[in-house]
Amino acid sequence: MTDYLSEAKALFPYTQAMRRDLHAHPELGFREFRTAGIVAKELEGLGLEVTKGVGKTGVVALMDGARPGPTILLRFDMDALPIQEETGAAYASESPGVMHACGHDGHTAIGLTAARLLLNHRAEFTGTLKFCFQPSEESFNGEECGGNQMMIREGILDNPHVDQTLALHLWNEKPLGWLCVAGGPVMASSDLFTVRLTGRGGHGASPHLTIDPVVAAAQIIGALQTITSRNVDPLATAVVSVTTIHAGTGFNVIPQDAEFTGTIRAFEPKVGSQILERFNEIVTTVGDAMGCQVEVDVRRFAPATINDAGMAAKVQDTARALLPDMELQTTGYLTMGAEDMAFMQERAPGCYFFVGSNNKEQHLDYGHHHPKFDFDEEALPHAAALMAAAAADLLR
Repeated sequence: MTDYLSEAKALFPYTQAMRRDLHAHPELGFREFRTAGIVAKELEGLGLEVTKGVGKTGVVALMDGARPGPTILLRFDMDALPIQEETGAAYASESPGVMHACGHDGHTAIGLTAARLLLNHRAEFTGTLKFCFQPSEESFNGEECGGNQMMIREGILDNPHVDQTLALHLWNEKPLGWLCVAGGPVMASSDLFTVRLTGRGGHGASPHLTIDPVVAAAQIIGALQTITSRNVDPLATAVVSVTTIHAGTGFNVIPQDAEFTGTIRAFEPKVGSQILERFNEIVTTVGDAMGCQVEVDVRRFAPATINDAGMAAKVQDTARALLPDMELQTTGYLTMGAEDMAFMQERAPGCYFFVGSNNKEQHLDYGHHHPKFDFDEEALPHAAALMAAAAADLLR
């Protein structure tokens, strides 16, 4: 077996330098112009066939093996978040209000490293590798869909047709030395909702002359909490969270309008459908009972991320052989986080795995999307080696 781990460790200075440069220059979704330019230049430097501008700022590269065969897509997300960094790191963000607070800088560096590793061993596999550097995983960022869906719409799964997919996430909820490769659901679906209530405004001292959308919103938000406690099977897992509410301009003014937003999450499609049905019933009937006009907008951010059992088993075998000293979890790990890679995995069998990356002793254990988020870079060669080895083994 090719020693991808030793080769990845030898490339660590390259991976680390690339990651730190990207971390210092973060870009929001669909605005990853500098990042995409670096990615394209690196891949072109390897002699690969590169396509730019897929899904606005995405980059795709093809690598053929020794003989024709199936195609595996390797996905790496590139976008940052609208967060002001507070790490104090030497490579901290130089872009005010924008930060790589989820590890996508590491993912991009892992992808470029995996491409270098696999290029040296392309004679050992049969088929084609499609490297996908995806924009805007974190949000729609003003578009009607996120980066994964946009790349699908622009043909990322065709020419050549993609037979399987691989993706990963550096995971700060778990320590360095931990891996999770599991079949079945691993991340939840995510629906994003916006509810707008229109009443009749007026003076705060004369509420009887108004229709108060703030009171209506409060009643609805309280009632929504009964969905998971009284409608969903207690053995199922689901979340209904209201995360923003906006209304009013003054202490003595009952506003005309109120708006609240949030997210609905579940692992099972039937549970998600049940929640959405009950959500709409509660919002419309309670809003109507309170005298308000109601407008509901629900958008799908991502379906549940469900790993193909057969692929997961093969990646587990690769992980055991390549990283025998690491803790490998193969069952029982779920996160209510959502991932738009699920759209590709709906269309082609996939395996999405996690690589532990926190280090409490070095204070690198803040959670994802925290202003002080950072990870132990020793996870980078582990992740790059496993991604490369898994892809090669699947095409062997």
